[in-house]
Amino acid sequence: MPIRDDLTCVKVEIDDEGIAWVTFNRPEKRNAMNPTLHYEMEEVLMALETDPAAKVIVITGAGNSWSAGMDLREYFRETDNNPEAQFTSFTANKHWSWDILHNSRKPSIAMVNGYLFGGAFVALANCDIVVTAEDAVYGLSEINWGIIPGGIVSKVIVDKMPFRNAMFYSMTGRTFDGRKAVEMNLADIAVPADKLREETVALARELMEKSPVALAFTKQAIRNVVNMDVPQAYEYLMTKIQALQFMDKEKTRNRGMEEFLDKKTYRPGLEAVSKEEDS
Repeated sequence: MPIRDDLTCVKVEIDDEGIAWVTFNRPEKRNAMNPTLHYEMEEVLMALETDPAAKVIVITGAGNSWSAGMDLREYFRETDNNPEAQFTSFTANKHWSWDILHNSRKPSIAMVNGYLFGGAFVALANCDIVVTAEDAVYGLSEINWGIIPGGIVSKVIVDKMPFRNAMFYSMTGRTFDGRKAVEMNLADIAVPADKLREETVALARELMEKSPVALAFTKQAIRNVVNMDVPQAYEYLMTKIQALQFMDKEKTRNRGMEEFLDKKTYRPGLEAVSKEEDS
């Protein structure tokens, strides 16, 4: 499914290496998420999911923000008395920022370049890896508007952040930076702003060296075992391992065994086993 070239709130570019750069494109609003942005993100992520040219998805924001959260005027006030519009925009929001990102077979990286507030925490949490600028500004400012971190934000921050931190920042509305985001498990890597894209590209290249189907199954396994007990996880993971061997047409596991045990050409470390065409 091709991506339309007349999108107004999202910009998409797939580079020659296979990195799909998805940019929230409302810089004049600090990339606040209005209904149109949700509809376009839903469309874009569905298209990238089946586009063989897109190997890694990077989500970032235009200007000085990743996203300031929900557009209070367009997402809330203008739909308050329009149940149909509210239902469709709320559903599109959930679909792309939770369902598609959470279940995507492709690796996703959030490249946090600036302000990140409120509702944007949901998409952040569902990206597989988060690389942030050290001086990015995060905040749960809902308390200052007389509301709670709604949608699913309260659940997301309690799942991701230490409980005391989630309570403190949601009750005070104070901001924190990228370094603190890493400390609180909201992000993986914090780098100076001028190194942000470089670090993200390096990480994307590293992921692209792995078996795509193994990456997809690993993502699914890690996400799904979170809410399982040990017997359930054991049964699920044994089945998942067998399914991966069936689905991996490149036979990555077999090549790895052969290179390690027979050819003595592979030593497990930070590198991936050789690609099929190189074996």
